[in-house]
Amino acid sequence: MQLNRRQLLAAAATAMPLPLPRCGGQESNRRPRIAVVTPVYYKYSHSQHIVDRFLDGYGWEGRHHRPAMDVVSLYVEQVGANDLSRERAERHPQLKIYPTIAEALTRGTNKLAVDGVLLIGEHGRFPTNERGQQLYPRYEYFQQIVQVFRDSDRVAPVFNDKHLSWNWNYAREMYDTAAAMGFGLMAGSSLPVTWRQPSLDLPWAAEVEEIMGIWNGGIDGGDIHVIEAMQSIVERRRGGETGVRAVEAIRGERFWSALAAGSWDRGGWDPILLEACLSRSNQLNPARPTYSHILPTSDDIRRLAPESYAYRFEYADGTRASIVQLQPARNQEGGGIVGDCSVAARLKNGELFSVMFYLPYYSTRNFFSPQVHHIESLFLTGKSPYPVERTLLTTGMTAAGIESLFQGSKRLDAPHLAVTYSPTRESTFWRT
Repeated sequence: MQLNRRQLLAAAATAMPLPLPRCGGQESNRRPRIAVVTPVYYKYSHSQHIVDRFLDGYGWEGRHHRPAMDVVSLYVEQVGANDLSRERAERHPQLKIYPTIAEALTRGTNKLAVDGVLLIGEHGRFPTNERGQQLYPRYEYFQQIVQVFRDSDRVAPVFNDKHLSWNWNYAREMYDTAAAMGFGLMAGSSLPVTWRQPSLDLPWAAEVEEIMGIWNGGIDGGDIHVIEAMQSIVERRRGGETGVRAVEAIRGERFWSALAAGSWDRGGWDPILLEACLSRSNQLNPARPTYSHILPTSDDIRRLAPESYAYRFEYADGTRASIVQLQPARNQEGGGIVGDCSVAARLKNGELFSVMFYLPYYSTRNFFSPQVHHIESLFLTGKSPYPVERTLLTTGMTAAGIESLFQGSKRLDAPHLAVTYSPTRESTFWRT
């Protein structure tokens, strides 16, 4: 896209010519101070899972690990009867609650007074648009954070939970702003860094023909999890990430036709990949009441997950990818096929690769611990330990898939998703 003269002048007027200095960058002996910006803070919210680990520590490599930094300020937009933020502030004397985002970042002064920001824009009461996306205010929170950076002539690294935004243009602006201002931005789901069964990664520079991820997470909030899990595998293919050129969403009778098609070229996917994903599941719902485990047939899937849908992605290098959401009907008793996320890939040498992303849904929710471990690295070094471009791309893939659904499963070209990057060769998922 070419910009006209007026657009170029406007861009030049708002651009940062040089990155701003990090807050606290010269005070190496002081423990970093962290601010939290979130809609809610109640039990089992993402804020509780992440912030509690910074406040009280978590199990790590057989010991109780306490982060070498302090959460000192907190902004919570919606405080209900189940709120935990007030109790946490009473128990942790260094933690103070502020009425605005700006005050949480400046701690009552007129300048940035923290060394890192946890932006956790998940959960809470927010409207849902006609596409089924809940309009979480990550972008709006980010704008307020960045305004403090600009007013202070200083920056700090920011972690943004899950996808950058429900809106692609917002997400792209967030990414571009962080790059222009020179602060570390980390984002994404906990799935790419949780445990895997088996504990394997795709061989570096493998040639991938087709890949699939499955789950039952639902529109938008669930989509991003399985798309990120799949992306953390496929990005390791030969040549690195090339971006996505097209997306097609399918549901209803088109989904059942795709399920029976037998191949990508016939409008579906490789059925061996779906079988591999189902066979990795630890939470496979028995398709017959007298069995504890059985591979579901197409009829079983239609009966147990009648609201299933899929996104088919075409990467710029020709790699083919699908995510399949095996969705039960709303309020359906005994429905659903799987309760976990698995990914399978067919390599060009004929080899099959598959893993399950292990999410132990117990009270401790320990799959957040690897994510917090990496967030600590961001705050200590100022750099994300894995490319934020992964989440920029998966944010766009999620939004494009939803848009295709909204347009009646129309295949959409996606030139804006030409997001290229090189992944880290060393795996960042948790192995022990």
